[in-house]
Amino acid sequence: MRYLLLNSLLLLTLASCSSAYRGLMRLDNDMAPCLERFRPKIEQPVLYATQVDVLQHHLSGLLYFKPMEDSSMRVVFMSEMGMKFFDFEFSKDGRFTKHYMLPKMDKKAVVKTLRKDFEMILMRQDPATATLYTMNGQRYIAFDLPKGKIYYITDGDCQTLLRVENGSKRKPVVEAFMTHYRNGVPDSLLVQHKKVKFTISSQRVEK
Repeated sequence: MRYLLLNSLLLLTLASCSSAYRGLMRLDNDMAPCLERFRPKIEQPVLYATQVDVLQHHLSGLLYFKPMEDSSMRVVFMSEMGMKFFDFEFSKDGRFTKHYMLPKMDKKAVVKTLRKDFEMILMRQDPATATLYTMNGQRYIAFDLPKGKIYYITDGDCQTLLRVENGSKRKPVVEAFMTHYRNGVPDSLLVQHKKVKFTISSQRVEK
């Protein structure tokens, strides 16, 4: 009995330590056409009705994506009355600028997390730096981060973007879903963090 108990505990420990990405198999296909199919093509300002839950704060309002003449992207979240919660800028060359952050939310970790979330959604990475994997009939287009990777996960034929994951070595820590594309822009955005209460839910609004 003692042997069986120890053996069961060992199996449970090994299972809990296994990686969600251990089954990935490397492929050599060109990822650029697949990735480009789902990259949001925001060529005109786009507005989303948005709910943000971050730690103990619940915010609702309008999320505004505005392409600039220098090819940067301005991302502004504001109340329906026009009060700004945050105002970020993502340049074409990867630079990030925080123009404004609501003081009670202006924490380094919050800004860093929001930056990563919107970089996932905007998909501004260079396809030449990606690595392609397959697992369970799905494609994983991976980009290296200082810690972990971003995975854009599609079906095997690259017809549907199933989800986006910010993954550690062992498991996803953030999942994002971009669905119902119209004219190259998703109608719905959902970002869910696994370790902390941090969710962004958006539905496109026609102006």
